Amino acid sequence: MTNTNIQLTSTISEDNKLTLALQDIDMPQPNADDVVIRIEAAPLNPSDLGVLFSAADLSTAVQSGTEKSPVVTADVPAQFMPSLKTRVGKATPVGNEGAGTVVAAGSSPAAQALMGKMVAVIGGGSYRQYHCANIQSCLVLKEGTTAKQGASSFVNPLTALTMVETMRAEGHKAIIHAAAASNLGQMLNRICIADGVDLINIVRKPEQETLLRDMGAKYIVNSSSESFLDDLTAAIIETGATIAFDPIGGGQLTSDILNCMEVAAAKNMKEHSIYGSDTFKQVYIYGALNRGPITINRNFGFAWGVNGFLLFNALGKLGSETIVAMRKRVADEITTTFASHYTHEVSLSEALKLQSIAAYSKQATGEKYLITPQS
Repeated sequence: MTNTNIQLTSTISEDNKLTLALQDIDMPQPNADDVVIRIEAAPLNPSDLGVLFSAADLSTAVQSGTEKSPVVTADVPAQFMPSLKTRVGKATPVGNEGAGTVVAAGSSPAAQALMGKMVAVIGGGSYRQYHCANIQSCLVLKEGTTAKQGASSFVNPLTALTMVETMRAEGHKAIIHAAAASNLGQMLNRICIADGVDLINIVRKPEQETLLRDMGAKYIVNSSSESFLDDLTAAIIETGATIAFDPIGGGQLTSDILNCMEVAAAKNMKEHSIYGSDTFKQVYIYGALNRGPITINRNFGFAWGVNGFLLFNALGKLGSETIVAMRKRVADEITTTFASHYTHEVSLSEALKLQSIAAYSKQATGEKYLITPQS
């Protein structure tokens, strides 16, 4: 440990400005059940970008400060300010998860047992050099696992596992997943293959079809294809999928999925009903890659639902034994089933360069950034 600690913060001011900056903070002092982690790797997830940029218009972003300590400012459109009033004037630490070595521990035996261990951590503020966390927020990684391998041990792995558990709990038997070539999508594909769950993967590009097919995916449909709706319907008929998870949000994909589910369900109807089939169809929206309006063309009867899906809310519906088993599976399979692949690594200061921001703010499938705070 050193006497210096740096964290990345996001602040919204009363004059409608977003400011991103590096802040010198005190070294943390652990309580009895806390540990101090030297953060060596932390991913840039879409949920992190929501905290980092909030509702700012990034086309107005301007960089100032120094090479080692850049500052980025951008305008926040006035119509969004009322919903952000609880953030005004507060330097919000960014970063949901990360991994690194435990370099100090509180007095409890459980905390002391983590000294020198490589752990993953969740709980916010991981874009810093040294982070203090309760031991319950830590996941001990298997010996030999690196911080880079363990950096994404929570958000994507637990989301993918929770999708499968939600499918089971709600009585569905197969899943549809959009933006399926993402890191999370690849994890979900590996889980479903291992667990014998049929998964329909929606992608946008031929190379994404190839990627997933090479990974063993059986059902892949391309939303850019002229035959997309027919292909999706055929896959639903074959699998019986009645639950979908959509990270895109805006546009009409949610509507298209529900319509295809209804066409598939109508195949088994003996008589016509003006209310549609009685097969319940569910789409969960868990992202906002498209921030435009969600268009719903109601041609799928009345037995349907569209809901938001947030990891922590979904975990709250599962039993503690299930969650413990999920965390153990992640630790055991972090370099296989739950492996994450990063295309770029940046330091804390490099993460605040306009060129980097322009790249990772696109949230492009197959482009994942990793922050290395010790660089």
